[in-house]
Amino acid sequence: MKNRMRLGLAGVLAICLTGLGSAEVIRAQGFGTTAPPGIEKGYGSKSAPIHMEVFSDFQCPACRGLYEMTLRQVIANYVATGKVYLIHRDMPLPNHPYARTAARYANAAAKIGKMESVISALYANQDRWSANGNVEAAVASVLTPAELRQVRELVRAQEIERAIDADVALARQRQVRSTPTIFITHRGRTTPLPPGGVSYQLLKQYFDYLLQQ
Repeated sequence: MKNRMRLGLAGVLAICLTGLGSAEVIRAQGFGTTAPPGIEKGYGSKSAPIHMEVFSDFQCPACRGLYEMTLRQVIANYVATGKVYLIHRDMPLPNHPYARTAARYANAAAKIGKMESVISALYANQDRWSANGNVEAAVASVLTPAELRQVRELVRAQEIERAIDADVALARQRQVRSTPTIFITHRGRTTPLPPGGVSYQLLKQYFDYLLQQ
């Protein structure tokens, strides 16, 4: 009976997450779990049982919504408790003129251990820098003068460009066509979620189900 209940829950979550009345998308796709070479852009412990990859564009309003309404709670309740390792993947879209600049600053901040605060600032101030292109002003609000000098030195480095390009290549390999797009890896199986993100409550149900396996 217990196994039947778990299978039933899995089916319900699959249908809810796809929004298509089918469990097809939630089935493991065999993408593998190897990250592209480059700068580490993860929150939490790599040994967490669930890995969550989010392909994002910092100038994308939907990405900001996912970060503020869902990912903050994931970080507080699952990343901080060692249950989920959250990985940021860059996918700056060509129709957003300042998205790649923002990605450069986020990657530079990751190099000095300030990724989380810089990503939060980029989303919080998205409307302002998306209008005037002054990405650095948003970043400067959460860095000390010494940290800002370090980021300025790093932001145009080839290592930064390679890290962004590696994420873009991975997105292309996985046929990611829009942001945000989420992949969940559990026990060596990688599952794509529907484009556009999901609510925290639904994601919580899914994580709790996986953690019971």
